[in-house]
This record gives sequence, structure tokens and C-alpha cells, in this order.
Amino acid sequence: MKKKKTVGIILITLIMVLMITGCSKYKSQYNAVGFVHSNTSKSAFMDFYSFKGQMVFTVKCKDGGSIDYSAKLEKGNLTVYYDCDGTKQELLRISGGEKVSSSLENLPKGEVYIIVKTDGKCTNGALEFDVRK
Repeated sequence: MKKKKTVGIILITLIMVLMITGCSKYKSQYNAVGFVHSNTSKSAFMDFYSFKGQMVFTVKCKDGGSIDYSAKLEKGNLTVYYDCDGTKQELLRISGGEKVSSSLENLPKGEVYIIVKTDGKCTNGALEFDVRK
């Protein structure tokens, strides 16, 4: 009887760990100072003084949807990827002193992962993503 109880506790603990950590394909892992971010089904943004690592956002698009995006960075280099069909593709690269504003068109219906990844430490940056349609 004691063995069944122990096995039950272990199974419940494993299920709880999976629920807490989630099952997302991509994980956020970063060090940041002065970092503010938000993520809803229709928009995502991040604004930071210092950021190093990877931040993952998830937005939802309708069939044929678009995402408007903008980015600026004072120092460092970062790359933004997106994944809407199981394949991670580069969306943009930005280096210190640059500003970018554009859109991603004709997306399929469903979740779109937006992955922001730095190449070392970046300072004074802001990125914004807004689902249109």
C-alpha cells in the first residue's frame, strides 16, 4: 500500500511540474536590467536598458494575417525569428544605432512564435509586434 502511495505522489508531482513549466517549443532565458515586456494574443513588446539572452512571445493570427513590427537598439546585435509552421525563420537583424519598421504578411491561421535572441549584451532597445487582421 505504501508503494502505491509513493508512486501516486511521484506521478502527481511530475504532472504539476509539466503544468508549471508548460509545453512551449521555445523557452525564454535572459538577464536584463530595466526590462519591461508584455504579451497578449494580438501584440507583444519589450523595452530594456540592458538585455542578454532569448525572449519568446506568442501571438495569434487569422488566415492571411499580418504582423507589423518595429525595433531600435543603441548598442549590440540581436536577431528576431518567427515560427508559424514548425520552421524557425529569420525576421530581422538589428545592430546598435539602427531602427527597423516593417511587416510580415500572409501568415497562416494559428500561433506565431516570435523569438528575440541577442548576440551578447544589448543596451537601450525596444521592440514591438502588432497583429493586423
